Amino acid sequence: SRLMAERMTALLNQTVQVENRPGANTVIGAEYVARARPDGHTLLMAAGTTLTINPVIVPNLPYKLDDFAPILLATTFPFGIITRLNGGPVDVPAWVAAAKARPGQMTYGTNGPTTLTNVAMLMVMERLGITMQDVTYRGDSAQLAAFLAGDLDMLIVAGGTAQPVHRNGQGRLIAWTSERRVESTPEVPSIAQYAPGLDVLSWFGLLAPANTPAELVQRLNAAANEALQDARIRERLTTEGQFLAGGTPQAFTDFLRRSDAQWRPILSRLNVPRN
Repeated sequence: SRLMAERMTALLNQTVQVENRPGANTVIGAEYVARARPDGHTLLMAAGTTLTINPVIVPNLPYKLDDFAPILLATTFPFGIITRLNGGPVDVPAWVAAAKARPGQMTYGTNGPTTLTNVAMLMVMERLGITMQDVTYRGDSAQLAAFLAGDLDMLIVAGGTAQPVHRNGQGRLIAWTSERRVESTPEVPSIAQYAPGLDVLSWFGLLAPANTPAELVQRLNAAANEALQDARIRERLTTEGQFLAGGTPQAFTDFLRRSDAQWRPILSRLNVPRN
């Protein structure tokens, strides 16, 4: 968000500020934008949880997809599966063997049972035929601290956390949850190597309130697309394990419709709890 805001400020010749409105699994920020005036001045950088998970598992959700005007799909990204360097499984087959030897006893951290990181791990475990115990923390930093203290066997986190842990030798990155490998870590396999066809991704995308005039949506889309072409932004996002997207508002709309149709049966099958 901050990288794109800085570049879009120059492209639009007006200040683009990032305001954090965290809480309730992204519901607070999303509702704020959904109710904002559709004048192009209040936008939402949404994540997969916002419009993939929440519409299925949150009763009486105070927003829906039709409350937004999609602008741009910025990136998609997998999650990194990390084990301890000392005594942890060295690769996915070793992880499967360890988990099957201790069914339901190995632990991994999440930001909650209804977050996309936990759903990603549930999908991976289902395909690999293993079970583990999830432990909830408030944020990736709390999970990482517990992992480094030896309180967790594994982590499943986005690239912004996974990459430094891997590079700094704090943990062993044994797989990404994507079908393709991540460019910045070519030595790390994708989970599809062990579970063919499995491709568990989240995403970041820019949206405006519904009824934002089409000309404003197009102007914002053009600026956001150009921002994604900035070499510094591309390098940063690629280093963090993200796949750059871009495209038209209609392409993002179609992506969101497909994503909803894909995830609803998955969440039902995995019995993800309702908030």
